[in-house]
Amino acid sequence: MKPAAFDYARPESRSEVLKLLADTGSDARVLAGGQSLMAVLNMRLAEPTLVIDIGGVTDLAYIEIRDDRLCIGANTRQAELVAWPGLTERVPLLAQIMPWVGHFQTRNRGTVCGSVAHADPSAELPLSLAVLGGEIVLERRHWRRGRRVVPAAEFFQGLLTTAREPDELLTEVRFPLAHAEHHYRFTEVAMRHGDFALVALAAAIGPDEIFLGAGGVADRPLVRRIPRDGDLGTELNTFAWSLGAEDDGHASAAYRRQLVRELGHKLLTEDKP
Repeated sequence: MKPAAFDYARPESRSEVLKLLADTGSDARVLAGGQSLMAVLNMRLAEPTLVIDIGGVTDLAYIEIRDDRLCIGANTRQAELVAWPGLTERVPLLAQIMPWVGHFQTRNRGTVCGSVAHADPSAELPLSLAVLGGEIVLERRHWRRGRRVVPAAEFFQGLLTTAREPDELLTEVRFPLAHAEHHYRFTEVAMRHGDFALVALAAAIGPDEIFLGAGGVADRPLVRRIPRDGDLGTELNTFAWSLGAEDDGHASAAYRRQLVRELGHKLLTEDKP
């Protein structure tokens, strides 16, 4: 299929983007890398009157450390994050999940913030942001409420649904830096490497508690706190059932629940710190 007709704008400043969003609202879509948006447009799952290409807004392309966060701008390509020096040391969970994000070709175009904004429940970047307790920065033209910071737990609200308002631009995501006493792990099962996960699990393992997140099962990435002294089998079973898995053309709900139990146990017990 081909997309419905739309106008195209390529502003060169953040203020221009925010003005276009304020003027157009829900009839506009933001184009960054386009790896998700173009498929949505081609299938006519969205029919905007205006597509705003932010590729020319150079001040949205950055990776920098501020305080205890790794801050990534909306124009930063996934491949740039993979190549960023110190990723393994600073945010080891991200270093583990990035090879599983799409393919080499898509990472050269796809953006980190674009994946977060798209909010596919099987995507690895939203999952890692949720497990680490990251934040999303949203900006709008409104003179009083021009900028807000939303925790990942509040940002993802359902299938391809987020807390972003139509006149807001997702300008930055913030990943907390690794804690010295924590260990970070990731695993997933997909039909092929680079495909969206049937089940993806990510964990931040601390001395007293574990934060275990699951993607590909519920309508958004969900995280469960597991005490280190709790019964792991019971905790994993409760988590698996709480995700509300449903049968689809790729896997049954029962299979996904079993993957959460088995992969979760393996992830959290092998070479347990």
